Amino acid sequence: MPAKSVSAPRCVALVGPYLSGKTTLLEALLSTCGAIHRRGTAKDGNTVGDPSPEARKRNMSTELSVASGEFLGERWHFLDCPGSIEFLQDSRNALMVADVAVVVVDPEPAKALVVGPTLHFLKENDIPHMIFINKVDHPHVPMPEVMEALQSISEQSLVLRHVPIRKGDNIEGYVDLVSERAYVYKPGDASSLIEIPEDMKDMNDTARQELLEELSNFDDPLLEMLLEDAVPPKEDIYGYLTKDLQDNTVVPVFIGAAEQSSGVLRLMKALRHETPEPSASLERLGGPADDPLVEVFKTFHIPRSGKLSVARVWRGAVKDGMNFGDHRVSGLYRLMGYDQEKIGTAEPGDIVALGRLDDINTGDVLTLSGASPKAMPWPETLKPLYSAAIRSEKREDEVKLSTAMTKLVDEDQSLTIQHDDDTRQLLIWGQGDIHLQVAADKLRERYNVSVLSEKPEVPYKETIRKPVKQHARHKKQSGGHGEFGDVHIEIKPLPRGAGFQFDESIHGGSVPRNYIPAVEAGVKEYLTEGPLGFPVVDLAVNLYDGQHHAVDSSDMAFRRAGILAMKDGLPQCAPVLLEPVCKVTLSVPSEFTANAQGIITKRRGQILGFNPKESWEGWDEVGAYMPQSELHDLIIELRSLSQGVGTFEWEFDHLNELAGREADMVIEARKEAG
Repeated sequence: MPAKSVSAPRCVALVGPYLSGKTTLLEALLSTCGAIHRRGTAKDGNTVGDPSPEARKRNMSTELSVASGEFLGERWHFLDCPGSIEFLQDSRNALMVADVAVVVVDPEPAKALVVGPTLHFLKENDIPHMIFINKVDHPHVPMPEVMEALQSISEQSLVLRHVPIRKGDNIEGYVDLVSERAYVYKPGDASSLIEIPEDMKDMNDTARQELLEELSNFDDPLLEMLLEDAVPPKEDIYGYLTKDLQDNTVVPVFIGAAEQSSGVLRLMKALRHETPEPSASLERLGGPADDPLVEVFKTFHIPRSGKLSVARVWRGAVKDGMNFGDHRVSGLYRLMGYDQEKIGTAEPGDIVALGRLDDINTGDVLTLSGASPKAMPWPETLKPLYSAAIRSEKREDEVKLSTAMTKLVDEDQSLTIQHDDDTRQLLIWGQGDIHLQVAADKLRERYNVSVLSEKPEVPYKETIRKPVKQHARHKKQSGGHGEFGDVHIEIKPLPRGAGFQFDESIHGGSVPRNYIPAVEAGVKEYLTEGPLGFPVVDLAVNLYDGQHHAVDSSDMAFRRAGILAMKDGLPQCAPVLLEPVCKVTLSVPSEFTANAQGIITKRRGQILGFNPKESWEGWDEVGAYMPQSELHDLIIELRSLSQGVGTFEWEFDHLNELAGREADMVIEARKEAG
């Protein structure tokens, strides 16, 4: 490769599906940079990435890990992003500050589909990226089929940079198509340079020509050379590859085995020569012109250390103790997993942790004038898909739970907390069951708050089908002033969604005007729990007559008369259960559309139709009405039937009558719950 000038610190995001080997690749890259003296393994729980107890307990990434090192005199920052779709928010946030992404994939064609959403996000946000096909040291890796499968889910052209050298069923090295040099893997060490095997020369020539022809689709000078049968210089080819990566027009594909360090040095060299400068990334993002300019993309709350705001320095220098408006930096750190190295100054391009910025949130952009939320391109917060009702195991921990939950949501924007007024439950919402399990583990281990969780209650309602007139009298005499209130009311059903109406048509002062609000209050109080045990909606109540006593009548007496009238009258109005129905949109690859429709039907849903998903080639959206009671574990089944990539959005739409066995079971469960 041609010589290059020293670059500013650059940032690489490692992304890819669960079990693709991102954390192992991070260890190999850090070892290549000389940043660690001994490589850790996920099995031993001593890797730089995945340092949290929650990650090591599950042997999977549960949050973003940050590390850095130097390679040939240049500073590199690595962001090891979670692979599980349930922790996708961290990955997307990190990608927005990266100069380049390395998409780590498994060498199995059947698993290529799982990479589709990641590649789409990178394309949609114009983020330059490479693909690293990992684990090629496994036997029987069908490289042509892997490339074909990856190209089928990529909207951009993939260009294979290496042709594998095979020995039987194993890949033992590769030929670099640009340098036309061959290397054989040496597990745990740098690959050895060898002569291109004779039996591979034709294959190498063909693959190299295909690479050049693909590049020529985006580079006219190269096209002219190929049309004239001229051989482009290697330096020019490297230049075209660099330009096309930085323009995000092609996606280079490398092969290797991170666990054995195979192909990692070659990947690191390609990153060094081809990754855009931070200034080019900032120009792509279109950030404010302020100097300094800092963007927070991750928040950590470290016990006994306080809040850390992890940020990319885009422009200017950042020093410990400096102010961003009213926000003062109290500690400036370089991160290596959970280890913190205190530094005095950070330069443009650096990834640093800023201490004690308590009022700063993930996504904030910091300038000397202060903080601006999302002043640069920022991904949407993932919508909630799965919930649990939680409460502290010990009553005295309720305040501590509230404080801890605030910190968890500050760390992870895709977690939300909601107090359901209908069911009176505290709900935690996230992206799946494991996501919420990890949140519960953090509450227990980091904040010493143990919680009990259960399936959330569905906010059923009830209404009435027929009208009735009801008389009720509340009379009580216990010495001194008594209590007397007498009312005649008419109860009528209203159309669905009309809510509640209260009117009065009193004549002759049978119920004095000052007591009418008390009657209404009593009616409303009863409606919080009707004869079936649920809040009552969509009915009208008219107070049309009654009696009062000059001495014993009071607001309380008429309120109680209103309650009694409703208690006696509503059971005669043919009460019926109402279940909430949501409008749901399921998104899946087209090959799983039939599966999605089957899920809807099985869950008592009504299919509204399906259409191609806008801007997602090969994906469909299936619209439906589905009872809210059927949505609780929908995401779990949908992912299991779509290789983990299916998702959905939902919103409440209407209430619908529920009768028969399902209604009886709901009503009986409410009675048993008391």
